Amino acid sequence: MTAAPATEDRPQLDPATRRYLPWVVALAFFMQSLDTTILNTALPGMALDLGEDPLRMQSAVVAYLLTVALLIPASGWLADRFGTRRVFIWAIVLFSLGSLACALAPSLLVLVLARVLQGVGGALLVPVGRLTVLRVFPRQEFLQVMTFIALPSLVGPLIGPALGGLLTQYASWQWIFLINLPVGLVGVLASLRFMPQLHNRELPRFDWAGFGLFSLGLMLLSMGLQGFGEHVIGVAICIVLLFAGLACMMAYWLHAARAEQPLFKMALFAIPTYRIGLIGNVFARLGSGATPFLTPLFLQVGLGFSPSVAGLSMIPSVLGAMLSKTLAIKLIKRLGYRRVLVGNTLLLGLMIASFAIVDRSTSHVWLACQLGLFGMINSMQFTAMNTLTLGDLDAQTASSGNSLLSVVMQLSMSLGVATSSAFLLLYSGGVGRTTGGDLVPAFHATYLSVGALAALAAFIFSQLRRHEGAAEAGDSMGQE
Repeated sequence: MTAAPATEDRPQLDPATRRYLPWVVALAFFMQSLDTTILNTALPGMALDLGEDPLRMQSAVVAYLLTVALLIPASGWLADRFGTRRVFIWAIVLFSLGSLACALAPSLLVLVLARVLQGVGGALLVPVGRLTVLRVFPRQEFLQVMTFIALPSLVGPLIGPALGGLLTQYASWQWIFLINLPVGLVGVLASLRFMPQLHNRELPRFDWAGFGLFSLGLMLLSMGLQGFGEHVIGVAICIVLLFAGLACMMAYWLHAARAEQPLFKMALFAIPTYRIGLIGNVFARLGSGATPFLTPLFLQVGLGFSPSVAGLSMIPSVLGAMLSKTLAIKLIKRLGYRRVLVGNTLLLGLMIASFAIVDRSTSHVWLACQLGLFGMINSMQFTAMNTLTLGDLDAQTASSGNSLLSVVMQLSMSLGVATSSAFLLLYSGGVGRTTGGDLVPAFHATYLSVGALAALAAFIFSQLRRHEGAAEAGDSMGQE
């Protein structure tokens, strides 16, 4: 995302705008965070209504995450070029139209296309809102305002799974998308009044060639990996897609090495903590990104929970994540990044694998404790990885580095969903075998496999030297 101007001159806003702008941006954070969690609990019910196998519904999740990942690099430039208010309002409109299209979707294919439209809006909402706050509020107020804005992004995951389950069971799954429409209307009206129209007068040239190569490479790689998992296209086509994606990524790498203003600065990879943190993010988030998708499916399709009970069962993981926020920074400062990340990554893999012992005889109290502990360890992992990755960036690399990290976060969650779905299909024997208890061993094997993948990131973080990493973690802490 484009960096804020170096000058401390800020736009002069009227008191009402200064007061209500954080609320408008917080609303955007809430819309996006709620949408990323409310869908998971509703997937089995949606599959039944659309005539699909629940094991194939991951494409509705992947389509949104991948679209967001592809468009994040262009969000800041678009805001600079067309103005923050205009882009922010269009983001809300596209997100709302995509939500309406999802609710009206008669098939999985139409649903996936609608999720892509929704993802276009979601990719612009949070980055443009954050950029506006960065440019309007002085440094001494920025952290306080961002803390306030980030609160809805914690509330969204807290109520999302439960709300999705309740709406699916007692109304219909379409309502998980329709509730975005009144929220979107309020957001548009509030943005017309309180969102300033900011431009960057020194707009840098956008690397459209690099953006095209990078985006095409991500799409081809994702399609190839998902094709292997779903078995809907031949193995030969999947291999061709994977090699084509790798070729595009290599072409981007060569392009970025010679471009004056590449999409992502090559100097980023000369920073050891950034390089290790970014690669570690990919593998660790394969597990942590898969679990919010896999667990509601396991509870309903495997253990026979109702949608509402499955949704309510996910609340302890969010509460655990909230409780560990302050503990994470203190632990990092006391033990250092290397010890925390190596130890916590192994714990994360072990915690994911531990869901293989959950079966129909497991009590709700034990399951709640297990999910709460997972939430704490998972949140600790996010905080440590994000602060490590961003902590040593300077003014020249901060914008590009933050943008690339955001892309990797979304992409790795998308890959986590696709990978866990592929494992589940492999262990269950393929699409069509969704008969309750028969799938429990397949879910258990999937949790063991995903946990092992997540634990592999410990070898990456072990490459850190003992004292590497930013001393002050608080200012760069990710909003997760």
